Amino acid sequence: MARVLLVVAASLVALAWPAWCQRLPVLAPVTKDLATSLYTIPFHDGANLVLDIAGPLVWSTCQRGHLPAELPCKSPTCRLANAYPVPSCHAPGCARDWRGDKTCTAYPYNPVTGVCAAGSLVHTRFVANTTDGRNPVSQVNVRAVAACAPRKLLASLPGGSTGVAGLAGSGLALPAQVASTQKVANKFLLCLPRGGAYGNGVAIFGGGPLHFWVDASDYTQSMDYTPLVAKQGSPAHYISVKSISMDNTRVPVSERALAMGGVMLSTRVPYALLRRDVYRPFVDAFVKALAAQAAPGGPVARAVRPVAPFELCYDAQTLGNTRFGYWVPSVTLALDGGRGWRMPGVNSMVDVEPGTACLAFVEMKAVKAGDGRAPAVIVGGLQMENIVLEFDMEKKRLGLRPMPYYMQCSHFNFTRSA
Repeated sequence: MARVLLVVAASLVALAWPAWCQRLPVLAPVTKDLATSLYTIPFHDGANLVLDIAGPLVWSTCQRGHLPAELPCKSPTCRLANAYPVPSCHAPGCARDWRGDKTCTAYPYNPVTGVCAAGSLVHTRFVANTTDGRNPVSQVNVRAVAACAPRKLLASLPGGSTGVAGLAGSGLALPAQVASTQKVANKFLLCLPRGGAYGNGVAIFGGGPLHFWVDASDYTQSMDYTPLVAKQGSPAHYISVKSISMDNTRVPVSERALAMGGVMLSTRVPYALLRRDVYRPFVDAFVKALAAQAAPGGPVARAVRPVAPFELCYDAQTLGNTRFGYWVPSVTLALDGGRGWRMPGVNSMVDVEPGTACLAFVEMKAVKAGDGRAPAVIVGGLQMENIVLEFDMEKKRLGLRPMPYYMQCSHFNFTRSA
């Protein structure tokens, strides 16, 4: 039902705009909160929302400027708001009265804690700039429908954030609402920043082009593509991975094991999570590849006491450095379509304390090996940083293009041209 409901999304927030501002994508800077490793965008009037690429809704704490939507349970918008029930949320809502006139209730949830709460639907606005792919062009107020949530739902989110912007492939996620209002494609470009001194990243709702000020090329014209896979009952973005390699050696995990549960993309978790039947062969392969790497005369990595939640940690001074981070075996996901997603040291290792670097792949907790109800792999925020990603919900595909070593996501011009 959830997929069918997408066709009615265009009627939810449509607004007539002058011809000069139609069909221009919408730009937002992306900030990484170093305390939580979550990513935020400015939404309106100083309010920041946490990006959740698996989230089906936009929600925030109740604000004075919000206008109650007062939609009945029988409305298409209400069905979209409840298309993906949260397992931990057992409130009745409209569950038994989808044809009635009872006011619709949505159930926003915190992507970190998993806590949910009942909330009414409201009309809000996303204040941002349109872009030609090189510069901001003009400010727009993008009308949107959001869920109004209690403040308790902000626990464990970055300080100053007031809610969550869901970026999933659902009808009330932010990309679909921008697409409807701005008359642009239902897709978005995302370049997640490393945070701190590396500056902001960039999100463009509606697609490319995308130019960085240090590189004249359009990054959307030379991407590798792989299909986005839908998983029943989930709004999240999944991809099909055929195998995992450590440098040029295949990790002994079968394609069937990877297909069981699939590979999910997530900004909720800072580091990749692997189901036990994938994790154990993965770390064993990493240890062997790292030892083999030292054989021709390279540095000999010295293991040190693990720092939770990581299992493999090393003395950073014994790891060689390259333009792509620590000199460790690169992790490559063989994607459906024949392309590979290569993750060098900058996307696979994390500095956890002075002088200590750890492999940023973690075993899933409370999940048994081979349990297909859980993803085989959840690709976390670190693995997606400084890569231009294109989530195309219309063509159902994911585009990837890593940034060159000398460039950062912050190299987009956020200043309007004269």
